[in-house]
Amino acid sequence: MLLSVSDLSVSRGGRVLLEGVAFDVQAGQAILLSGKNGIGKTSLLRTLAGLQQANSGQIDVPQNAVVYSAHLDGIKQALSVVENLQFWGAVFGRSNLDAALETFELGDLRDELAGALSAGQKRRLGLARLLMSGRSIWLLDEPTVSLDLASVSRLSRVVSGHLAAGGAAIIATHATLDLNGQEITIDLGKFATTKSDLAASEKAFL
Repeated sequence: MLLSVSDLSVSRGGRVLLEGVAFDVQAGQAILLSGKNGIGKTSLLRTLAGLQQANSGQIDVPQNAVVYSAHLDGIKQALSVVENLQFWGAVFGRSNLDAALETFELGDLRDELAGALSAGQKRRLGLARLLMSGRSIWLLDEPTVSLDLASVSRLSRVVSGHLAAGGAAIIATHATLDLNGQEITIDLGKFATTKSDLAASEKAFL
């Protein structure tokens, strides 16, 4: 297996959201996280990415195996499309720039400033970072936001290709992705804490 989670407890802002989270992710498999808004999907992904500590439990994952794509696109507005990908290529030690541009149909925009792109184009540029990472486990938080139907289909093909190559993905999304039956859905409701709910203002960050 590529990643194993056991008895994990996750918090946000000092409040416990999820308890007893447990699942394994095999090579070639995608985990789709479901649950109501505010249940803790983002907090779980951030914990798996190492961006916040778990309260308790165990995450077993190879070193440098994970790449995280968050709500925001993670791009530098003042840099061009190519410069953004070159930056991430330098971070991850990868040079497959042309493949990333072609896969997400960014070739005609390669010299455009990221700040001048449409919301959908920015999202595609942010997702193109995945191909620059060389990481085996993709953590995707609402990756289809701002994407049109054609781009959602393209993303499905990209993720399916990643799985077919032996990678894995954990995805929080309300959209339908066609992953050729390689996905398993986990309802986080069964791990939700019985403690009091967060305020509406806090739920926006989960």
